[in-house]
Amino acid sequence: MAATPLERLVTRLSFAASQAGRVAWYAGHGAAMRRAVKRIDAKYDAQYPGTRPQIRKPQGAVPSTRRMLADIAVLLKRDLDNVEAGLYPLPADTDGGLPARFATSRTFFADLPEVARRRRQSAHQEARRETGAGKRPRYYQQNFHFQSGGWMTEESARLYDMQVEVLFNGAADAMRRQALVPMAEDLAGRDQRTLCYADIACGAGSFLAQVRRAFPRLPCLAIDLSEAYLDETRRRIGRTSIVRPAVAKAEALPLRDGALDLATCIFLFHELPPKIRPLVAAEIGRVIRPGGLFIFVESLQTGDKLDYDGLLELFPQLFHEPYYASYLTMDVARLFEDVGFVLEETTHAVFSKIMRFRRS
Repeated sequence: MAATPLERLVTRLSFAASQAGRVAWYAGHGAAMRRAVKRIDAKYDAQYPGTRPQIRKPQGAVPSTRRMLADIAVLLKRDLDNVEAGLYPLPADTDGGLPARFATSRTFFADLPEVARRRRQSAHQEARRETGAGKRPRYYQQNFHFQSGGWMTEESARLYDMQVEVLFNGAADAMRRQALVPMAEDLAGRDQRTLCYADIACGAGSFLAQVRRAFPRLPCLAIDLSEAYLDETRRRIGRTSIVRPAVAKAEALPLRDGALDLATCIFLFHELPPKIRPLVAAEIGRVIRPGGLFIFVESLQTGDKLDYDGLLELFPQLFHEPYYASYLTMDVARLFEDVGFVLEETTHAVFSKIMRFRRS
């Protein structure tokens, strides 16, 4: 049944209030973070002159804050259109109430000096000392983004989404939600209970929480290499038999051939060494049945949006992203075509790209 004009108005007002609030909250944190980091850097400059890391001037264009906020506005309009088209429900507030938000905010700013210290000292191997780090591949045992704990700790898992939303001015969840569109189109008219879906490298479970709201009968596998992040996924989603967690490497998935009807992989490949990416692609090709759907969500690459190219150049200099530069020129379509997929569609959403592949 089509929504009434009053229902559409309520939906639009609710969406506008919640999403404008998110953008203001996280963009404000970003501005405050940059001021705090400048003060920390000035203190380091006084104590240790000449030690500031040198940032190479990018050759490409760097979008202004106004341009990025305009792109976020376009994304949110698309997000609302998807809601009104019935592709997924109105986004829920996943940030918690005000006490939880302020507690996370305090933790975020309390952690900034440590992040700044690692950036200043190029100290990105401290995660190897964390409990259980030795069980994981060497490439994984790093402080990506210079964040405390790497991917290993409960504290890192609790803070991760805050850090990502600050980085993207509150648009990270909306970018992820664009992967729900091909899922909704693929699942239309099908009995979700008979299918099997996996979010590969699910992280702290932000996207899985949205999948659960959009497709509540769809059996889900939450696959990640970090027990701490899977624990955060359980906390976010709640304990339910329809979501099964599994600790595993993306290049060695604990699934039989053709076990999945569909899978997603969100912001993983830019953090994989070049030699590991074909192994992960091959595993994804192995576990998705013929005719199955694979949705790849990642950072933009060089040439996708020319006025963002300079920002892509800066990103690995500002954050510890050792494999990002090689990702920028990787032929994603060819990588997955080589393991049996056909690229059906590519779309862009601010800083991200969404690619829809079909297993042949």
